[in-house]
Amino acid sequence: MIATHLPILQVVIPLMAAPLCLLLRRPRLCWALSLAVSVIALVIALLLLGRALSEGPISYALGNWSPPWGIEYRVDVVNAFMLIIIAAIGTIVQIFAPRSISHEILPSQHTLFYTLYLLFLSGLLGVTITGDTFNVYVFLEISALSTYALIALGRDRRALTAAFRYLVLGSIGATFILIGIGLMYMMTGTLNMADMAQRLQPMLDSRTALAALAFLGVGLTLKLALFPLHIWLPDAYTYAPTVVTVLMGVVTKVWIYVFLRFAFTIWGQEFVFTEMHLQDLLVPLSLIGMLAASTAAIFQRNVKRMLAYSSVAQIGYMMLGVSFVSQTGLSGTIVHLFNHALLQAALFMALGAMLLRVGSPLLDDLRGIGRQMPWTMAAFVLGGLGLIGVPLTVGFISKWYFILAALEKGWWLVASLILLTSLLAVIYIWRVVEVAYFQQPDPNTTPVKEAPLSMQLPIWVLIMSILFFGISTKWTAGLAERAAAWLFGGGP
Repeated sequence: MIATHLPILQVVIPLMAAPLCLLLRRPRLCWALSLAVSVIALVIALLLLGRALSEGPISYALGNWSPPWGIEYRVDVVNAFMLIIIAAIGTIVQIFAPRSISHEILPSQHTLFYTLYLLFLSGLLGVTITGDTFNVYVFLEISALSTYALIALGRDRRALTAAFRYLVLGSIGATFILIGIGLMYMMTGTLNMADMAQRLQPMLDSRTALAALAFLGVGLTLKLALFPLHIWLPDAYTYAPTVVTVLMGVVTKVWIYVFLRFAFTIWGQEFVFTEMHLQDLLVPLSLIGMLAASTAAIFQRNVKRMLAYSSVAQIGYMMLGVSFVSQTGLSGTIVHLFNHALLQAALFMALGAMLLRVGSPLLDDLRGIGRQMPWTMAAFVLGGLGLIGVPLTVGFISKWYFILAALEKGWWLVASLILLTSLLAVIYIWRVVEVAYFQQPDPNTTPVKEAPLSMQLPIWVLIMSILFFGISTKWTAGLAERAAAWLFGGGP
């Protein structure tokens, strides 16, 4: 039955579609193929989540080699939720992409964009679904190499510099991760995550184990862009084409998931947080990242760069949730993976629609655009309210969990800092609102018209999702709580 092979089809279909896309050459056909593959990936992810909720974790042995001898794909509530985030954002991006890339990517490179996107998609899905630690590295490289090339497609020459910087730092992070995995393999003799988790426990007091944890910690925090290892992110987000920036927002969330997978199901929370006290390092770094990045966002004249620093702050929120080492905090992190994916995609897409008409992301060039592009700017405002954490939006749900987790610990100062960074978000979102609605456009510029329907539709699907999941939380927050409980149990 085809249902039995859904885990491998999740990765194989986009991986096989990538070279086919390159052979098709025609951008419209490539777009149709990419959109179809993204929809199929989303449907498979939803089916896998349904099975994981009803049947428990799903194990798929490649080549009929039973684990731990062969490679295993393993699906549980946590990574099924992550698969949905990746596939859903990919599908929305593909609907938005044609008009956006027509302005931001050279026509001769459109086919290349869709090919790289499919490789990117298969890499992220593979990282998420695999139960083999070395496969994490393999799929890491597939997604990373395609990401570097996608950033370089930007017409601004600074995109090449941003891509190169990301390549250098990303390669350093990948090397650290590979060394950590190699040390773990040396100790346990296995690459299967479930088997490694069992074999690793008697060896946790060895120097090799400490070195492996250190290498993995540095590598993963560099890939997920935790302060101060975030220096590659602002330029990459700013100079990449808008659709690539949206996709890159998913990358950091996948690496937060990988961090959770290694910390809770392989190493175990008792060792990582009780014995090694990793939260003593993560808490200050997360808080400093939230404050510093939010403050930096206030002073940006480039709205795209402003949103990039905002994303660094949101990564701080998610890692702070992990640092609470509580089910409430971890639930906040997992639900914010989904919520911020919606918010970030909506805001960057709205800005991408403005770029199509105005041609610039600078604040000075967006004066009066609220009256010229009312629907697009309304979407940006609603997305901004979600980023701030206003009630009835998904951002409020996330911050509610983080504040509750802080109060459960008795960390009143941390709870106050969470509220303070939300107020900082008010400032930088208001700067855009003020320019768009309360300043007159330059009389020497040509008036612009509203963005086309093909761009408005995906933006407003995201905005409606932000409001819907901010009101009805049983699907996201409820699932996040279940996933957090599963992680705190250490998995199967």
